[in-house]
Order: sequence, then C-alpha cells, then structure tokens
Amino acid sequence: MTTTRASYTDAETRMTRARAQRLGVNRSRDPVEVVRDLVGVQAQDMPSARLALRPRTIGVTAADVRKCHDEDRTLVRIWAMRGTLHMVAAEDVGWLVGLLGPVFAAADQRRRDQLGLDDDLLDKAMPAVRGILGRHGPLTRADLVERLDAHRVRLDLKTQGPAHLVGYAAMTGLVCRGPDVEKGEPTYVLVEDWIGKQRTLEGDGALAELTRRYVASRGPVTPDDFKRWTGLPARQARHGFALVAEQLTEVETVSGTAFVLKGTTRRRPRREPAVELVGMFDEYLLGYANRDLVLDPRFAKRIQTGGFVKPAVLLDGRVVGTWSQKRTAGKVTITVEPFEDLTEVGPRLAGVVRDVGRFLETNSELRMGEPQ
Repeated sequence: MTTTRASYTDAETRMTRARAQRLGVNRSRDPVEVVRDLVGVQAQDMPSARLALRPRTIGVTAADVRKCHDEDRTLVRIWAMRGTLHMVAAEDVGWLVGLLGPVFAAADQRRRDQLGLDDDLLDKAMPAVRGILGRHGPLTRADLVERLDAHRVRLDLKTQGPAHLVGYAAMTGLVCRGPDVEKGEPTYVLVEDWIGKQRTLEGDGALAELTRRYVASRGPVTPDDFKRWTGLPARQARHGFALVAEQLTEVETVSGTAFVLKGTTRRRPRREPAVELVGMFDEYLLGYANRDLVLDPRFAKRIQTGGFVKPAVLLDGRVVGTWSQKRTAGKVTITVEPFEDLTEVGPRLAGVVRDVGRFLETNSELRMGEPQ
C-alpha cells in the first residue's frame, strides 16, 4: 500500500519550523529545557544568546539566563556546531565536543601551523593549560597567556595565536568558557572542574542523537540543512539521517522532499498574524541551508552584513524588517526598520517590545521607521 506524503505550503513549513523552535508557542519556563531542545544557541555575542530565549520562554529574564551560566552551571559555552561558540546544556557538552571537536580541530590545523602552533607546542601547552586553570581558573585569555609564559609557551596577544590555542583546547574537550568579567570579557575554565563528569556517546550514537534532535527542533529539514547547520561533511550528514530514518517522516514542501520527526503536527498560520522579534544570530535564521523560505532575497543584505546576522522582525515566520536596541538609564528603545507596511500589526508589535523590556528588566519604547 502506498502512503501519501503530507504536502506543506511555504506558510505551513514556516509555521511548523517556528513551533519546533518554540518561537512564540510551546514556550517553557525553563531556559535550560529550551536550550537542550534546540541543541545549542549561537553565543559569540552573549547578550544575543540570552535574548534568543525570550520568545521561547515564559517569565524568564536575561538575569535568569546569566545565572544558569555563571552560577548554576547548567548552561555552558563551548565551540560546537560549525566550530562556532554555542551555549548548550551542560549535560550535552561531552558528547557534542566528542563528535564535533575533532572535525573542526583538524580543519583549523593549517591556520594553527601558520601561527606557530605546531604539534610540539600543543603537546607542551595542553598540560600547562590544564595545570594553570586547575589551580587558578577562571582566567581571562590574557591572564592565561601570561601564566603560560612560565611554562615556555610564549604567545603574542596581538596575534590570533592565543585564540586558536584556546579554541584547540576547547575542541579537544579540555576547556570551556567560564563566567564573563568586566565589560563582558570571557574567562576560561576546565570542563571537568566547571561541570564535572560528562555523558559520553560514541561514534554513530552521538551522530544519531544530534540528527534526531536537530530534526525535532527545526523540521521540516533536509540533510543539506543539517550539513550547513553542523558544519559536518555531506557524507556524514547524510549518514546521520540514515541512522534515524525509522524515526522520521518524509513530507513534501514547495522546495522538495524534507523530513520531520514522526508525530510532528503540521502547523497552519493563525487568523491573526504572529509577530515576533528575534535577536542577532537567531537559530531561526541560522538553522537551515538558505533563508529564501523566510527572507525575500531583495532584503538579504539588510539582514546579513559580513559575518553578522542582524536582529529580525518576523511576521508569520517571514522576515519583514530589522530592529535594534539602544539602552539608556531606565529604558531600552527598540527601533524597527520595516521592509513593508506593518501598521496593521502595530499593537501586537508594541506588545512584543514591552516583553523585551520585561526580559531586560527595564522600561521599553517602540520607534517605527518607514518601509524601505
């Protein structure tokens, strides 16, 4: 008997993905639960990483998220997907680094060699890093480099050498980010000291876990989406889908065949359009091979400038503008630069702006620019 695949319109694909990411629906009171479900949140800019949890949680503030990271140690920043800094649940650190770390450590070898970080230096540096952070951590990068000098590991802070050394230590499972200090400067700690013994998953077990959770949190998706999001080679990405094939359902989208986790309910747009503000580097824009489904190509350069993916205004899952914030004493001003007329959803947008203020624990004000 032939089974007919569910057919998703573009609007239904957007809404199903938004629900999978807990954007405005299915919110949680637990920020750790949300990060665990998403696998990770890009965190090269920590205020934006915290802000990513606002539209996905209820009653949570930026201070709550900071506490999870700096005090409770239930959220941890490591180099994971795409070799980029991510905030992940502490329980996921070990197996994620074990799966992804070797891929990106190998990819970075040429650059390390150019910086003088050859295997001999690394063999000397890693035990030194372990000893220094074990006795004195958390330490800033500058403090760590200063102490390494006594171990005959000499690095120039004016070069990228220290960053790549720390990156290698992180990708081999030795270190992770600790609490930020003054002006958001990061510190580094030993993983084993900061969060203790880690859950281990080997080989295909780790790849299957990552694939299943990726599909669950972002579907409908394709192996190519998974490849782009993880940074894994195409062959390994396809193998991940093969490992969990029995847990997936094929669906037809306008762009072709994609996959959702079995039991996923197709979501249709609401009668009243859903309005949301997502921050810089949000997973809704980073989680797929391209953004054509959610972003008119005419506006692509207004969303991404160089390596920065700007904060976006979403209307039923479509990007319809950018936004920025300016903090002053006792207030945050949210300025929206729309791509189209948003007059009809103005009251709902104002409500979202008030929620940004609640999350940041300050008053908030909306300023609306003219469509361009």
